[in-house]
Amino acid sequence: MQGKQPVQLMFLDIQMPGIDGLEFAKLIDSSIRVVFTTAFEQYALESYKVNALDYLLKPISYTDFLQSVNKAVHWFDMHDKCLYTQIEKANTHQNHIYVKSDYKLLQIPLQQILYIEGLKDYVKIYTEGEAKPILSLISMKMMEERLPSSLFIRVHRSYIVQKSKIKVLDRGRIVFDKEYIPVSDSYKQELLAYINEHSIQ
Repeated sequence: MQGKQPVQLMFLDIQMPGIDGLEFAKLIDSSIRVVFTTAFEQYALESYKVNALDYLLKPISYTDFLQSVNKAVHWFDMHDKCLYTQIEKANTHQNHIYVKSDYKLLQIPLQQILYIEGLKDYVKIYTEGEAKPILSLISMKMMEERLPSSLFIRVHRSYIVQKSKIKVLDRGRIVFDKEYIPVSDSYKQELLAYINEHSIQ
């Protein structure tokens, strides 16, 4: 389903029909964090052996639930900060960048990038030879800062394009196959300066 987000956190009851929560936690993707819920204290130690984020004992009060959620939020914040620090270090090699997509860290050669489209907190990275873009949880501002300005230019608040990939301009829009990239007034002057610099008059 379009727009569907990957599961990051699960609340699991330890006693479930067919399979208990501890066994189920071993089967799911290791990137998914788990908070166990149960009425039995004896499972607490075993739950942390499967890398549980927290353990809630029934009956669960709203205060305990809220503390567990806040703990999860803090864990994901710290995890993302650590990951983006790794990405920043990796991105010092300016012939490619690394981006996080679906829990994976992907290397993208800069020369393969056609353009980047911003969607709120996400970006879509369109590359040569690929039918589908790479979706990554990163802002356009951060993406613009990490891309070398010698190769890329922002033409709209929602679009960054690679200069050398601009082949066709049609009525103020950049054409990539069947896609038309708008150029906003606030970025038009920089684009025209680049075009004029490489034009034969």
